[in-house]
Amino acid sequence: MDTFPDFTPATLRVGARAYRIVDLPALGADYPRLPVVLRLLLENAVRHQRGAERAATVAALFDWLRDGASAAEIAFQPGRVLMHDTTSTPALVDIAAMRDALAEAGADPALLNPTLPVDVSVDHSLAVEVHARPDAARINIGHEIRRNGERYRFLRWAAGALRGVRIHPPGTGIMHTLNLEQLAVLVRELDLDGERWAAPDMMIGTDSHTPMINGIGVLGWGVGGLEAQTVMFGMPTMLRIPDVIGVELTGALPPGALATDLALTVTQRLRQIGVSGEFVEFFGPGVATLSAGSRAVVANMAPEYGATTGYFPPDERTLDYLRQTGRSSDALDLARAYLRRNGLWFDPQARPRYTRTITIALDDIASHAAGPRRPQDLLPLAGVPAALVASGPRAPGTPDGLPAYPVAIAAITSCTNTSDPALLIAAGLLARKARARGLAAAPWVKTSLGPGSPAAASYLRRAGLLDDLSAAGFDIVGYGCTTCIGNSGPLPERVAQAAQAGHARPVAILSGNRNFPGRVHPDLELGFLVSPPLVVAYALAGDAERDLAAEPLGFDADGAPVLLRDIWPTDEEIQACLDAGLDAADFARDFQAAQANPDWHALAAPSGTRFPWQPDSTILRRPPFAALDAGSLLGQYTAHPLLVLGDDVTTDHISPASAIPPDSLVADFLAARGEDRRDLNVFASRRGNWEVMLRAAFHSRSLVNLYAPVAPVAHTLHAPSGQTLPLWEAAARYRDAGLPVVLVAGERYGTGSSRDWAAKGQRLLGIRAVLALSFERIHRSNLIGMGILPLRLPPQWGPTRLKLAPGDRIEINAPASALRPRATVPVRVLRADGGQLAFDAIAAVETQLETELLAAGGVMPRILRHALDTAPERPDAA
Repeated sequence: MDTFPDFTPATLRVGARAYRIVDLPALGADYPRLPVVLRLLLENAVRHQRGAERAATVAALFDWLRDGASAAEIAFQPGRVLMHDTTSTPALVDIAAMRDALAEAGADPALLNPTLPVDVSVDHSLAVEVHARPDAARINIGHEIRRNGERYRFLRWAAGALRGVRIHPPGTGIMHTLNLEQLAVLVRELDLDGERWAAPDMMIGTDSHTPMINGIGVLGWGVGGLEAQTVMFGMPTMLRIPDVIGVELTGALPPGALATDLALTVTQRLRQIGVSGEFVEFFGPGVATLSAGSRAVVANMAPEYGATTGYFPPDERTLDYLRQTGRSSDALDLARAYLRRNGLWFDPQARPRYTRTITIALDDIASHAAGPRRPQDLLPLAGVPAALVASGPRAPGTPDGLPAYPVAIAAITSCTNTSDPALLIAAGLLARKARARGLAAAPWVKTSLGPGSPAAASYLRRAGLLDDLSAAGFDIVGYGCTTCIGNSGPLPERVAQAAQAGHARPVAILSGNRNFPGRVHPDLELGFLVSPPLVVAYALAGDAERDLAAEPLGFDADGAPVLLRDIWPTDEEIQACLDAGLDAADFARDFQAAQANPDWHALAAPSGTRFPWQPDSTILRRPPFAALDAGSLLGQYTAHPLLVLGDDVTTDHISPASAIPPDSLVADFLAARGEDRRDLNVFASRRGNWEVMLRAAFHSRSLVNLYAPVAPVAHTLHAPSGQTLPLWEAAARYRDAGLPVVLVAGERYGTGSSRDWAAKGQRLLGIRAVLALSFERIHRSNLIGMGILPLRLPPQWGPTRLKLAPGDRIEINAPASALRPRATVPVRVLRADGGQLAFDAIAAVETQLETELLAAGGVMPRILRHALDTAPERPDAA
């Protein structure tokens, strides 16, 4: 690093080793007033930037203290990228296609290589086909490898062809658990210009729950696959200096309250105050009472509470977790020395400057459920029955005893709650006590346990709880996202038939992070998020309408009622099992054993600089948008609305990940190409094939198109003809006629997972702009990455008030020359009857880089142009 006034590197000595570091406290007397997340951004900027750019960024970060807000933009350069198989597949397909485009333009395709380490966890494809049997995990992973072999061979090609890409095979666990247990180092050792440096571990991930790593003090957040591509190829990600919400925690969790309950409470409280994209940082004496595992649970749900981060500064409890998971003493010594020296160590008495603050008293936290359709809808257990009754028409139940609201799925699933050993231990203890009283899961419940990593089996076995969980139906079904991501497998036949006949409204109970209608299973509208032991309790009851706070879960052999409080584990019991079960050696040993998966290594992958596309593949097709001539969608134009949607349209609605219905048009398309419509796998497995994903766009039974309310799934009204058509067909007709189209939506458009196909599908449909009352952060970024302009509607002109009718058109005036961050964009609605409505929308564009991406037509044309501008000519590239 060059030396400038006030930016001279300091030396940190740890034992016999010396490190160069950015001397953060020396940058200004106000440094201790900055939130820790901004201190980390400051370190990143000073280490990567030079001269006037560096000085301007430092000044802007300190100026933030004046108002707790800023419009200034800063560059952030993470040290690594984390992906999972269903976000990495489309990103790597894009890269393979861009290599082809480079070769066709006369450049060397091998020049397109990631400049950062990229870790890919294969965790999103495991489905719960078999459950409640000891060999379920082996059978399920066998199905996974069989169904996804072609895609997995492609991932293995990418690992060989692209520098720095490392694939972690099926069975190694969920990406965020893997990050916590194996990849994160808290403080990294770097070689910069021949000198040994120490710097914070900072990263991004192509999954919205990447902030889970914030729980152990590593700054990271989720981005779309498109934004990750720019970072992978050496371009920084640009962001406006964020507002930072301080969440003060006081007191301590009372007996019986769990980290899940705190996470759900935080979600409710922050959604109440309208958090949308801000950084969140936890402070106050209550933080010190929480284990690192508990903090990670709360941090994980940052996207659910609307935040970019949910950051906990590190302390000794953080280092306890790193030690517990097998990190070396040298790594812990370096982390402690560096963080203390640079003012990044947690101080329970500190009160930095925040944009705004709220206080949550841990003493008030109790057992909760969230649902039945959104994570922020918090309920006491006693409130669940009323919420179900209020959710829609009541079903009568069946004569053979199936209740009106049967628990169809009870899943201990997702990184959110299975990464904290205390929560799995608590579930095992409740299962043990239920077993002792003679209780088991109701026969119609599909039970499953999908831990975040294989180490969970080791500590549960050592604590003596695996058999108890098995007795309750919770055998391990594999190590992956399973039910949380929608890979729940088929519903129990008895429940499916009752639901189809209208006799029951089945409910999902899961320890996951999202319960949007259709998320867990396309036929399930209702779901509740609860802690792992409560998942077991609801499975025992079998009836989601039962008040678990007061009514029995069941009756023992003597006919005595068994209440939840009778079998709820105590904190002392949980700690005793943790002490007995945890062994630091498990984490590395079990991970290495899973890495050696013989079925994975037996897959024969192609080799070579360019991927050999197969024209008859239904899994992998070269996408048309990974091209130099994609073209900008900006300009002045008059468009037809292709879709008009309401509030809370999720990325699951826009681009589903769950099972492909065998009676759908997507299934027809695949069956016509030789696929078995009874075994089509999930939508997420087809994200390498743009033709399938185009037809999958907006394929959701719970999505209402206000433009054509009675249209079938994934259909719309084609205004010029008056016909109701499949979306992709209507879009093709508009395109062939040279008629632009746009989409109109309500609040929180694009909430949910960070899937770039939610934006890619809209680009393929020809959508030039999305007009919505508000956008979720990652989807907004993905739209821009595909060249689609996001426009914020005035609050008084949402889709309900606009009342767009067939024949109405929308005029947008957004030329590239006039576009600026948060610019005003004139909009006119031209009614079919000759009337007009004019208003100003706001471009939901946060940085100058985003305006450049829109002008270029998106991320991929920009990457290709950059590669061509810097690469030597190579006539023989083809």
